[in-house]
Amino acid sequence: MDLNQLAEQAARRAGEILRADFRQAHTVEFKGAIDIVTQVDRASEICIVDCLRESTPDYTFLTEEETVSRTAHDSCWIIDPLDGTLNYARGIPRFCVSIALEQRGVLEVGVIYDPLCQELYSARRGHGATLNGAPIQTSTRRLPQAVLSTGYPYDAWTNEDDNLTATRYFIKRAMTVRSTGSAALDLAYVACGRYDGHWERGLKAYDIAAGTLLVREAGGVVTNYAGNEDVLGSQETIAANRPVHAELLAYLSGAVR
Repeated sequence: MDLNQLAEQAARRAGEILRADFRQAHTVEFKGAIDIVTQVDRASEICIVDCLRESTPDYTFLTEEETVSRTAHDSCWIIDPLDGTLNYARGIPRFCVSIALEQRGVLEVGVIYDPLCQELYSARRGHGATLNGAPIQTSTRRLPQAVLSTGYPYDAWTNEDDNLTATRYFIKRAMTVRSTGSAALDLAYVACGRYDGHWERGLKAYDIAAGTLLVREAGGVVTNYAGNEDVLGSQETIAANRPVHAELLAYLSGAVR
């Protein structure tokens, strides 16, 4: 089994946990003012880590719930066991599992699994991106015909950089702007052409690692707001098809600095 298949297997196993417990009663804990975690997040993470560690015992892990701490190593699995936890806890059917592999600072594998729709998005560097095994590509639409997505920071109550100015700007220039609560799925939708672009600040590496590789392997562009491709540590993401990325970047590179 290659590493791409291994990540797909782990994502499917974790997805079964999420699907089985969806709309059940959950224990909810707060990591911040509105940043929550459930027991299902932790169960999914343990499932993924156990599955991956069996075949890659020397690899390290960067995970949202910190089942395993990251240490210096050439190969690191980057995992969000439940992207869209608030949606999940409220019974909103918009969440996924996200798994990526970074080796020597380069994203090599990216997998996103939507267990309710049973949609498996998968990419391997240099080999393109697929949805349930079929090749996918980003769209070619331009901004006036674009469906965009974005998200809002957990500290929007106190942070002046609340993304409202950018949303106002693009909602008047694109077909529409969505905010649905799962950045990983938003990036997967950009990769397969359902959405034409996504921008957001405050995201962690585990939110965007798999989706970043998916978009790039599907022909799109992913950068931070300065146009730099090293996005995992920047907490800024613009992911889009090529014409829309250029327009998002032209505004965001100056408007929020």
